[in-house]
Amino acid sequence: MTRIAVYPGSFDPIHNGHIDITLRAAKIFDRVIVAVYDMPKKKLLFDVDERVELVQEAFMQHTNVMVAKFSGLVVNYAEQVGAMALIRGLRVFSDFELEFKMGIANKKLAPWLETVAIMTDERNLHISSSTIREIAELGGDVSSMVPPFVSDALTKRFAELHANHNSPGYTMSIRD
Repeated sequence: MTRIAVYPGSFDPIHNGHIDITLRAAKIFDRVIVAVYDMPKKKLLFDVDERVELVQEAFMQHTNVMVAKFSGLVVNYAEQVGAMALIRGLRVFSDFELEFKMGIANKKLAPWLETVAIMTDERNLHISSSTIREIAELGGDVSSMVPPFVSDALTKRFAELHANHNSPGYTMSIRD
């Protein structure tokens, strides 16, 4: 039996914390599917196909990590792909409460599906996609938080948005 886990998220953009959690999960499971949610209820910088492309580039050298986009309930997607577990990353104490609630809800919907929480490496505690977007929008250096191709994609996207005077407005505050 192949042990499959799904690591769901918006990955807008993928960062070193996501990559670390995925690679550590890939040591536990035979296959990890990084599932890029197509329509999260938040303001996105990259569309789903762009996010999938960036995630694929992050794991192109890892044969037991796959990337796919999904819609709807993650438990339904997990069942479709034959997953036995969902992977979740924990950074700070507040993450635990949210992930605990989601894990309980998912267990009610899919009793066969386990939630496996992996604590982030201390090097990645400060990293979140929203923080990265905000720093990049203001012209800051995010190269220590994301792979070079993600840094390049951020620079290009914000240059396009600023040229069109169409800032997405990530400069409100560093949060999440």
